[in-house]
Order: sequence, then C-alpha cells, then structure tokens
Amino acid sequence: MTLRFADLPLRAKGIVIITVPLALLLAALASVFVADRQSRIAEDQVRVTLEIQSGIQEIHASIAEAATAMRGYLLTGRTDFLDPFNRAEDRLPVVLDEVGRRLRDEEQKSRLERIRTLVVAKVDRLQLLKQADILRADGREDLAAKLIEGKQVLDELRQEIDAMSRREADLLHARTEAAERVRTLSRSLMIAAGFLGFAGALVAVFLFSASIVRRVHALKAEAHRLSQGKVVTVADPFRDELGSLGQALEDASVLLKKREADLTESEERFRQLVEGVSDYGIFGLDTSGRVISWNAGAERITGYGAEEIVGQHFSRFYPKETRDTFPAEELAEAALHGRTETEGRRVRKDGSQFWSHVVVTALHDETGRLRGFSKITRDITERKQIEEALLGAREDAIRASNAKSEFLSRMSHELRTPLNSVLGFAQLLEMDVTDTESRESVAQILRAGRHLLSLIDEVLDMARIEAGHMDLAVEAQPVAEVIDEAVSLARPLCGKQQITIEVVEPAEPDLSVLADRRRLLQVFLNLLSNGVKYNRPRGSVTVSHRAMDGGRIRIEVSDTGPGIPAERVSRLFTPFDRLGAERISQDGTGLGLALSKHLTDAMGGTLGFSNREGGATFHVDLPRACSGRGKTGFDGKPAVKASPLIWPRRLISVRHRFNEILGP
Repeated sequence: MTLRFADLPLRAKGIVIITVPLALLLAALASVFVADRQSRIAEDQVRVTLEIQSGIQEIHASIAEAATAMRGYLLTGRTDFLDPFNRAEDRLPVVLDEVGRRLRDEEQKSRLERIRTLVVAKVDRLQLLKQADILRADGREDLAAKLIEGKQVLDELRQEIDAMSRREADLLHARTEAAERVRTLSRSLMIAAGFLGFAGALVAVFLFSASIVRRVHALKAEAHRLSQGKVVTVADPFRDELGSLGQALEDASVLLKKREADLTESEERFRQLVEGVSDYGIFGLDTSGRVISWNAGAERITGYGAEEIVGQHFSRFYPKETRDTFPAEELAEAALHGRTETEGRRVRKDGSQFWSHVVVTALHDETGRLRGFSKITRDITERKQIEEALLGAREDAIRASNAKSEFLSRMSHELRTPLNSVLGFAQLLEMDVTDTESRESVAQILRAGRHLLSLIDEVLDMARIEAGHMDLAVEAQPVAEVIDEAVSLARPLCGKQQITIEVVEPAEPDLSVLADRRRLLQVFLNLLSNGVKYNRPRGSVTVSHRAMDGGRIRIEVSDTGPGIPAERVSRLFTPFDRLGAERISQDGTGLGLALSKHLTDAMGGTLGFSNREGGATFHVDLPRACSGRGKTGFDGKPAVKASPLIWPRRLISVRHRFNEILGP
C-alpha cells in the first residue's frame, strides 16, 4: 500500500495526507457530539424525574396544607386560616398539569389521573367543609362524617402519591444509572477519538515523511551534488512528480557532465589555439587595464613573457608621449561603443618601436556589467613599409606620367611642325606633277603623312584621358543631328565596297543626350568607319537610337560583316590591337575603339558590343538630357569648354583620313 501511495501524484498525496487525520478528527468530533447529546438527554430525563418528584411532593404538601388550614378554620372560625387552602386550590391544577406534561411513563400517567381525581375530590370535600361553616350549629354530625370521608380520600391520595413517588424514585435511579453510563461512554468515545486522531496524524506524518520529505531531502542532496558538477544517480523507482524530478536531475547530470567535458575540451582547444597563434597578440585585460592572460603571439611581438607582464598595466606598450592619456581613452571608447580599432606605434621590451593594428573589445556578463577587455594586436610594420614604398612608387609614377605628358606634348609640337611642312610641300607637288606615276607617289606621301598625324592626335587623346586632363563641354546634344553629321562625314568611306549606311528614325523624336558634341561625333565616326572597313562588299551599316529606362538613350551601330570571334571579344577595346586586320588592307592605329570607350566613359556613358546573326552591333548608352536644361556636365556640374583650336584641327585630321581613303 505504501508503494501504491508513493506512486500517486503529489496532489493526490496531499489530499490523502490531509483527508486521513481530518476524517478521523471529524469522526471523533461526531462521536463526541453524539455522546454529549445522549448525555444531555439522560441528564434531561433525570432532571424531569426530579421535577416530577418535586411536583408530586408539592401536590402532597399542598393537599396537606389545605387540609390543615381547613381544620384550623373549622376549629377557630378565623378566615385567615383559609389562605393556604385558597393557594392550594389555585396551585394544585397548575402543578398537576406541569407534572402531567413531564411524564413519559404510561403507568405514572394513569396514576397521575387517579391522583388528579382524588385531588379534585379532596378539594371538593374541603370546599363543602368550608361551606358547612354556616351550618355549624345544626350539622355537626354531618360535618364529622364529611371529615371522616375527607380523611379517607386523603389517605387514598397519600397512598397514590407514595406509589407514584416510589415509581419516580425507581425511574430516577434507572435514569441516573443510564446518564452515568452515557457519560462513561462519552469519556470513552472522547479517549478513542483522541487516540484515533493521534493515530491518524501519525499515519499522515509517516506518509508525508516517507513519500515526500525523505525523497525531497534526497533530491536536495542530489541537487547539491549536481551544483558541484558531480554525477547524480537518483534511485527513485516511483512514478510521481518527485520521481520524474529525480529522473530529470539524473538526465541533467549526464547532460551537464557531457557539456562540461565538451566545454573543457573546447576551452582547451581554444586555449591551445590562442596560445598557438604567433602572428597575433591576443591577451585579456581587467577593467582597470591590467593584463590577465597572455599568448605566444603577444610574447613574440612585444618580447615579454607571460610571467613578466601578467598583472602589469598595458600602457607600458605605448610610447612615452601617449602613455599617460591614450590607453585610458582607448578603454573608455571600447567600454562606450563595445569596441575600438586603432593603428599606431607601440614599444617592445627592448625599447624598439613597431607599427601595430589594435582591436580592443569590451567584455560584459549576462547582466551587462563590464568584466574586462580583450585586446588583439597585429604587427603591421612590414605593411607600413610596403605602403610607404607604394606611396613612393606612386609619386614616382605620377612624376613619370607628368614627364610622359610633357614628352608627348613636346613631341606633338615637334612632330606636327615638320609633318605640316611635309604635307604642305606634298600638296604643292601634287598640284605641279602631271604624270600618273609621280601623282601616285605624292599621294602615297600624303596618305602616310596624314596617317602619322592622325596617330599623333589619337595618342595625345589617350594620354590626356589617362592623365585626367581631357576637357569636355558636356551639354544637351540632339542625337539625330549628331548622327546625321557623322553619317554625312562617313559616307565617302563607302564608295570602294559599295556599303550603304541607313539611319532608322526613332519612335520618340527629338531625343537629346548629355555629351561633348565634338567627342560624341568622334565616337560615332570611329564606330561608322569600323562598320564600313570590316563589312563585306555591298554590305550595310544601320544606325538607330531609342529611349531606355533609367533616363538613358541608346545609340546602336550595326553592320553586316563577319563579326568578332568570341575568343577575341575580351581584346576588343585594347589599344593598338587591331582585330581582323589580316582581312583588310586599309591602314589603322588600333586606338579607335579604345579611345571611343574612354571618351564614352568620360561623358558618363557606356560603350558595349554584341555579336548578332549576320554581323556585329556596337551600342552607346548616354544620359538623357532633360528639356530646358542648361549647359551642365553629366555629373550636374557646369560644363568645361574645350579649347577652340582643337576642334578645327581635329576635324581637318578626320577629313584628311577620309580623303586618304577616297583619293584626291
């Protein structure tokens, strides 16, 4: 039963433990109540019996007093002797009724009726004697007879009263004994109830102690063992909440032991990892900045061993000029923002300085309280030396670029002068010679000179772009107008191969772009000339433009040539790389597409290429010009005007190139 009780849930156990002594207590109280009630009933019966006896005695006494009063009246004739008689006459019916209400015994009730009859008869005779006072002289004999008769009634009444008194005495004795038995039983019941209540309390205490208290103490001891990190084994076979709790403690013990082992292993791996890192100094600081941990990397970088530095303030790694202020500021910033990252000079144990990159991270516990700092230091002296070397190399490159620009500028001036002279004299010779062979020779001189002049111009343009000295006058340009101008300049190139140039009208007219007109025309001429030169005989070149999403305009130049092999597309915009030159006999510099791409990028656009079925397509995407916009650059800044002398000379150079192909 104990095992069955131990398997009950705690709620059921509590109910049983409370119910058992409570039920016994209630049973004891009920028995005491019943015994007390029976005792009161017995006592009431004794009291009633005593009251009946008292009533009988009062009846007897009242009759005797009434008879004595009447004799005194008859003997003396005084009426004051009749007072007891009058009281008895009034009192006797009341006493008889009270005694009759209290009687429960049938024999006594019948005897009381006889007494009542005798009392009435006795009172009537005494009343007659009282009335006989008037006839005293004439009826003495009759009075004596009546007295004798009254004496007989009184004797009979006394016999009945004595019999009734004896009967009530017997009943009183019996009822007293019954009341005593009831009182004895009540005491016994009270003792038994107390014993049962005590026994129930002992049983409840035993059940509570055996099934709950001892097991709770055992669980407490196991929980204490669990808090100490020991393995818990709870030998509790019961299936209640405490048994489940014990099983949970045992499972938690196994899990915590496993996690402790994993954590120990992880901490050991982490410690070995941190201590094994030699490129980074990793160490911990307390809240005041004193070193509390040290690794091999920190020892290698600073030269301090762990036994030398642990417990010392980390400010000793800083130069004297910053030692008093910067370390404290560094910790304060890390505590405020969570981490801080700096670069600066630090001091080794031997006094030498090195460049370091430092990250300080604030460490907080689960309540948010600052527990310390972690500091990671990396020696970046070599990187700083490389940066300084790169900075020097950059300055050297800038000087070399400036020297190159200056050289190209001087070279263009020095080359243009003799080239212009050569071209001028060649044109004079061309006008003077008449024979065919001489004119062909002069034409060859002109073509070579013009080609060289074009090459010089393009090289100078590339140099200006690379040096960032290209001046652009970016403003709104009507796309159709620039295309028509470029097409009119490129048509003379189509004669030998009978190439046709077709301009497709856009769906949305009057489209404008933000660009430098001269440079945009230069880009279109390069694309059109390539489309003509690398086309098939009797081929065509198509020029179209349209508005795109994102506020841009796309201009496309498509040809019907062989296209460009996929493996060569990556070299398409490489300077001096003439793809497909082996298929044509015309001269070229290999700078046209590279220069066009740089110019397009400088104007805020993009130049792209795609092969298509039956030819190739180049497209130029430029920012769309808003209506009413003034002369501004593509980045919204005021446009910078180009030198007015460059455009006419460049246009003459372009026209010379076309004339070179077309002939005189």
